Amino acid sequence: MWVCSKLWRVQTAARQWRGLLPASGCHGPAASSYSASAEPARVRALVYGHHGDPAKVVELKNLELAAVGGSDVRVKMLAAPINPSDINMIQGNYGLLPELPAVGGNEGVAQVVAVGSSVTGLKPGDWVIPANAGLGTWRTEAVFSEEALIQVPNDIPLQSAATLGVNPCTAYRMLMDFEQLQPGDSVIQNASNSGVGQAVIQIAAALGLRTINVVRDRPDIQKLSDRLKSLGAEHVITEEELRRPEMKNFFKDMPQPRLALNCVGGKSSTELLRQLARGGTMVTYGGMAKQPVIASVSLLIFKDLKLRGFWLSQWKKDHSPDQFKELILTLCDLICRGQLTAPACSQVPLQDYQSALEASMKPFMSSKQILTM
Repeated sequence: MWVCSKLWRVQTAARQWRGLLPASGCHGPAASSYSASAEPARVRALVYGHHGDPAKVVELKNLELAAVGGSDVRVKMLAAPINPSDINMIQGNYGLLPELPAVGGNEGVAQVVAVGSSVTGLKPGDWVIPANAGLGTWRTEAVFSEEALIQVPNDIPLQSAATLGVNPCTAYRMLMDFEQLQPGDSVIQNASNSGVGQAVIQIAAALGLRTINVVRDRPDIQKLSDRLKSLGAEHVITEEELRRPEMKNFFKDMPQPRLALNCVGGKSSTELLRQLARGGTMVTYGGMAKQPVIASVSLLIFKDLKLRGFWLSQWKKDHSPDQFKELILTLCDLICRGQLTAPACSQVPLQDYQSALEASMKPFMSSKQILTM
């Protein structure tokens, strides 16, 4: 049920939710203050009213578009991906949860349609991405505050712009913030065909770092290996190969990694730890296996390994908006130089969201689902 007397808001970004109201004919104080006219514009949005299986709880709704205030920006969404964090948020097991009902999606790219009288940094035609999670990007149009958006170049590929704000940012910060790596140093990671994994490969290559990329075995493993190597991966190995005793000979020709990036947990993370050089760091940023990280006592004592975690939303809280904008511009520069491309993507029209949600949750899915509006 829609609750007519309550504004939609996200706990961490209440002002950013001014964009939409339920198209239900409500006329309470909150609704009337946002009505642009007697017949406000209608937009389509993917909405969930309670947590659960995304394929069951997400619905395509017709909503009313709010009026543009002085500091507001009206945008037309162009494309928005489905990320694992989006799925976790809908399921109710993520570190940041919006109040319900909520529009899904935390990432995407939009084009500015109109701006309020007080807006100075944006103009119609500009491309923008969300400054923070919780904005709700799975919709055709919205009205946001200017401070909720970051401008990006409108001459970069659409898929690169749509997938810029989460995975590449995570990859870059993990490569830069935990170990002082130098060109020629190596990094090992699991889930290497994920969106973050593909970004790690490319950014590491641009920094002169060598990567050891672990993936699950699969029927088309050679095809996947070739694709990751085309992005700049030096080595692609399976989880099974990582566990073999022969791995001790692997580092005769390259330095042991000082940094491991873990998105899986369980046995996979334990194996990553075993490969680290003395004093190295393993950063965990995901838990696809839904199993705990298990570190042997001997590795912690005799190799002095460090276990850390990374969450982009927390990094943003700890840094200024200008620092995040600087990060985005750094990544845009890599895109313009051809050193960072979007992950393998499948573009799906918004109305076909059910198939996109289902595909995004399938195992061995190497193609990121991107909703187009």
